[in-house]
Amino acid sequence: MKRPPLPWLCRALLLLSARAAVAIVIPNGTQVEAMLQRYLEKEESWWEARPRGRRAISASDMQLILDLHNKLRGQVYPPASNMEYMVWDTELERSAEDWAHTCRWEHGPPHLLTQIGQNLGAHWGRDRPPTFHVQAWYDEVRYFSYPYPQECNPYCPYRCSGPVCTHYTQLVWATSSKIGCAINVCYNMNVWGMIWAKAVYLVCNYSPPGNWWGHAPYKHGHPCSACPASYGGGCRDNLCYKDDGSQRYYDPEPEENNYIEPEREPARSQVSHPVEPSPTPPPSHSLDRNDVSSTEQMSQQVSCDTKLRDQCKGTTCNRYECPASCLYSYGKVIGSGHYDMQSSICGAGLHAGIIDADGGWLDITRVGRRQRFAKSYKNGVQTLAKNHSANAFTVSKVPVKAIACDVTVAQYCPFKKPVRHCPRLFCPRNCLYDSHASVIGTRYYADRSSICRAAIHAGVIQSESGGYLDVMPVDRRRQYTGSNQNGIASESLQNPTGGKAFRVFAVI
Repeated sequence: MKRPPLPWLCRALLLLSARAAVAIVIPNGTQVEAMLQRYLEKEESWWEARPRGRRAISASDMQLILDLHNKLRGQVYPPASNMEYMVWDTELERSAEDWAHTCRWEHGPPHLLTQIGQNLGAHWGRDRPPTFHVQAWYDEVRYFSYPYPQECNPYCPYRCSGPVCTHYTQLVWATSSKIGCAINVCYNMNVWGMIWAKAVYLVCNYSPPGNWWGHAPYKHGHPCSACPASYGGGCRDNLCYKDDGSQRYYDPEPEENNYIEPEREPARSQVSHPVEPSPTPPPSHSLDRNDVSSTEQMSQQVSCDTKLRDQCKGTTCNRYECPASCLYSYGKVIGSGHYDMQSSICGAGLHAGIIDADGGWLDITRVGRRQRFAKSYKNGVQTLAKNHSANAFTVSKVPVKAIACDVTVAQYCPFKKPVRHCPRLFCPRNCLYDSHASVIGTRYYADRSSICRAAIHAGVIQSESGGYLDVMPVDRRRQYTGSNQNGIASESLQNPTGGKAFRVFAVI
């Protein structure tokens, strides 16, 4: 394959959004072994070190993904004359595993994208096999018009009538003969601005990469009639295949098997931030620790048809988590913009466009009585009208903000009446070692305390990974009791003058 001229290199990515398959041009089909040798020499902390005792994907999922790739590659239309049989590569699997563990809904790592192709998939809600995403990538074929040779002068046109076709073209790129994938469960993963509580993240890396600008994904012709000479004329299921046994896949040893354990405690190192090297702990880190892990949440999980009137009794009615698929069973919704308290929480969120069929979080604000409620049809939800007064509420998105280790509630989200919503916050790693940020109290913290260090003290997040948390400002306390928990010694304070308090909650 010839190297395109420089003007074409500038447009080497066929699609620039995170929904695309990466499409980078390289001068030639660099061998994956040489590529990965350079990869291993990178001094990038994200590559460092988790023990490699188990595989990144189960043997059964691996075989399903590989078999479906080869099946789909062998049935392309128009038929391909040079489509190569795809084999599993453990080094590509390893690189996919490391990226899957970053839980970042984007292609990466940047330094490797010039040498591999990559497809991403994620889902939340009901379980789906990994082949669900592979089939979805292939189904983009309905948007793709194959460029025949007579149209390619000097370059083939790229014809995609839909939002994206590059997952499909990478999957059926004839020379992409090696694949390695990984699956990881990511907690609180940011997918296009929405936080998914428990996303199943699939990363597949390909070598050599496909999606060269100006070229068709394969040559049209009789199957196996234009295979590279290295295949020795071998053909299997319309794919160029070596009959010498080198392309057979052997199951790994049993102890190598690794499967996703969906009920495990969330791995809090799986956050959407680059991993940084941990600093050397200060001498005080050797103090006795009273390890605490808090799973208490501020947001409430509700069913699709739960009414706000029924859920608000004796609780803080502000932040809720709706399950997936509520679009088909949301119950009764009364009003538009302002909703009657007898309305379904999730139904109102769907109607307002705050959540979609995948569910998610929303904030509720009660707004007193309204004289009447109008009906309307929005986002697949038909609401009802009501012509007499009743208590009402509004719905809004849950904003997510990143903060520094020393940020306090007094600075960021002070207590006010009526009580307002605080954003969902993300703390960076290693706030345990920020000596400039104090913590006052236990369970209830003075509002001049560091939010992130209070969260570590309370066991809501871990210092080495950081993470998400919810904050609830409350009125001031008469006293704050100090304690030593999770490596942080909080201070006591009697009869504070001024100031308010707050609590921190886990986001699981």
